[in-house]
Amino acid sequence: MATTAGMHARPDILCIGSVLWDVIGRTDLPMVTGNDKPGRITRVPGGVALNIAMTLRRLGLRPALLSVVGRDPEGTALAGECAEMGLMTEYMLADAELPTDQYMAIEAKGSLIAAIADAHSLEAAGARILAPLMDGRLGAAEQPWPGPVALDGNLTEALLTEIAASPAFTAADLRIAPASPGKVRRLLHLLPHPRATLYVNCEEAGLLTGTEPETAEAGAEALIAAGWRRVLVTQGAAASVDADADGQIARHPPRVEAVRITGAGDTFMAAHIAAELRGEDRADALESALSAAADYVAG
Repeated sequence: MATTAGMHARPDILCIGSVLWDVIGRTDLPMVTGNDKPGRITRVPGGVALNIAMTLRRLGLRPALLSVVGRDPEGTALAGECAEMGLMTEYMLADAELPTDQYMAIEAKGSLIAAIADAHSLEAAGARILAPLMDGRLGAAEQPWPGPVALDGNLTEALLTEIAASPAFTAADLRIAPASPGKVRRLLHLLPHPRATLYVNCEEAGLLTGTEPETAEAGAEALIAAGWRRVLVTQGAAASVDADADGQIARHPPRVEAVRITGAGDTFMAAHIAAELRGEDRADALESALSAAADYVAG
């Protein structure tokens, strides 16, 4: 999907995965299954890859989106909003046969009650979204993309397996985010990648390792033991950890009152990537990411 501005600009980072509409219902009242409560419903650009890209752009970077939208009114509007935010959309696939994906969530008092992610078009598009990395626009097998890539777990298992072994990704600084606990085990296909950094919460760490970690430190230890090169494990308001085979760095997030939760993990990941690209060391980058996530959650 082309734009006139920035057609030949080089992106600072590639964001690969879901670009969709977030439909979020929020209420300040307590809520359980079956409740009907007053609140507000919004529709905003979202999806893991897009949430990461939007935060990266706010932090001064130039991200490019590799994803798919439909050639329907929803897709046209979404691509237009992405371009207006300064995101590079010219590498994004637009498909007349696929509807634009969407996500629907209910939040109450700053907690997620339920959500449904409809990323079927992203799954159907498959490897076609990666064409710019193969055809010379961003890279090719013999000249792979050499920079950072934010990759989200909404892609199919087959495509994640292909990415792990693809020559087009051998030089990439691959930063990986799960789409949800229900899809997190797909990421096991990326375990062999030699430059992978994984961002997960405690629950997701447990699902990937067959354990039940009670702390971020325990989750990180289990992931490193399972063979992951580097991991960042978050645990809500408790400590978050950056770990590799040489050890762990733990930091505590600022205490805030939660107003929103959807997108907080994506904000953490984007802020962490941006901090490291600015040259911050691992401890400072972790603190920067936690601060950004806390600001986001506080609204």
